[in-house]
Amino acid sequence: MEEELQDLKTNRRREVAERLEFAKSLGDLSENAEYHAAREEQSEIEDRINQLEALLKSSEIIEMHHSVAVELGSTLKVKKLSDNTEQTFTIVGSEEADLTADKISYLSPIGSSLLGKKKGEEVAVRTPKGEVRYKITNIE
Repeated sequence: MEEELQDLKTNRRREVAERLEFAKSLGDLSENAEYHAAREEQSEIEDRINQLEALLKSSEIIEMHHSVAVELGSTLKVKKLSDNTEQTFTIVGSEEADLTADKISYLSPIGSSLLGKKKGEEVAVRTPKGEVRYKITNIE
């Protein structure tokens, strides 16, 4: 989040400011689509900057530690009982969730079902495609 914030403040703000200057040079702003698009993007960037600053100000870094139960920050391996495939997940806050990096939100159906469970326990997760059962094989 800090990297994204830094990029927005340094690079993206400058890029949009340059686009605004160029659009202004084209003349009449009332019918200038490039100007209006750049202003809209500028507004979105400023909103995201404010959101990230608020999140970083109120966030708390959780150190990784070994626990016997699944909690925020836990990395765990689960076995999908229907086909015996194993997956590794890290339970994170909603802002950090990234399925491509195997980070799932504690608010997601699987994340909330796993919280508080211990190694060897089975959980049932309701998904749009029906119930899926997992067994926790390891907690780090």
